Amino acid sequence: MHLAHSPCPNDTFIYHAWTSGLIDGAPATRLTFADIDVTNSACARGEFDVAKISYAALPHLGPEWRLLPAGGALGRGCGPLVLTGPGGLAGLEGRKVAVPSDRSTAFLLFNLWLRDLGSPDVAVEVVPFDQIMPAVRDGRFDAGLVIHEARFTYGEYGLESMVDLGEWWEGSTGAPIPLGAIVAKSHLDTDAITAAIRASLDYAWANPEASRAYVAEHAQEMSDDVCRKHIELYVNEFSRDLGEEGRSAVERLLGGGAELGLLPELRIPIP
Repeated sequence: MHLAHSPCPNDTFIYHAWTSGLIDGAPATRLTFADIDVTNSACARGEFDVAKISYAALPHLGPEWRLLPAGGALGRGCGPLVLTGPGGLAGLEGRKVAVPSDRSTAFLLFNLWLRDLGSPDVAVEVVPFDQIMPAVRDGRFDAGLVIHEARFTYGEYGLESMVDLGEWWEGSTGAPIPLGAIVAKSHLDTDAITAAIRASLDYAWANPEASRAYVAEHAQEMSDDVCRKHIELYVNEFSRDLGEEGRSAVERLLGGGAELGLLPELRIPIP
């Protein structure tokens, strides 16, 4: 079974036990580390068997895929940020903004926020997420949309937060933010895959030291403190089970995007 997820600490923490063969009876896996923008487009082409993608990419997938109720990322206080250089900006009209993907939840939230502001004319360019903060710092972009651990490190680049899109979303809706989804090919035993993910997460929570070296190895030079904060922020009860609150948040986000013409209608059931 070909599994793809990012090398970020939340994913390596959750999937370490499964991909390392520590879960009895779990399906065998072949792991590929891939940035979320890669998996978003690859799954739309039918690649991989199980993958972590953006929730905003779900409507671009057909019925050959299933959304799994475990292993993803939803939460509060963990939203994307729009960053600018020192001194900030009064607005984004006519500005050039670097974004990590044009099919990501971050990008969808960014567009919903722009609509809320009256839809200023903004030029966007997709840039690998680890290059966005240096590009804004160096003046190649006026602003950058960032995700993951960037919320802990942007000050090191001399940047300022223009808006926390998570705070904006939660303040507007009261719902958690649906960030990353786990999808699997529909012909697979999705119940067995879900059980393996939950067992792997339970193992990680019960044995936090077991994955520490593995997480650090793939953490792209993040400090131990940043890795810890990253895991604490993005791995929570929604990672084990989407639940009614999680399902409602997904429906609200994707439904809102479809109503505004930002997304196609969702063709995959929400478990």
